[in-house]
Amino acid sequence: MLPTYKAILRGNHIEWLGDGDQQPALDDPVAVNITILDEPVAPEGVERRGKLMAAALDRLAEIKALPDVVDPALWEREIRQDRVMPGRLR
Repeated sequence: MLPTYKAILRGNHIEWLGDGDQQPALDDPVAVNITILDEPVAPEGVERRGKLMAAALDRLAEIKALPDVVDPALWEREIRQDRVMPGRLR
């Protein structure tokens, strides 16, 4: 049986649901089959996930999970350096 992952499709963007262990690796391209389940997504579910994510980020900040990052804006610029993307011109 093929692995199945829960997600929400918004236009051409997929939002993965569930624990990190239950998601495909995002570093490599992943072939997918998507089945529309005709189950509406409750707005409070999306809001709840947002609050949980914010709480997790607050906790990471409290415990100084990334002590080597002195300037978050500089770190982000360095991490987001342009890289070759399939089908895109530089």
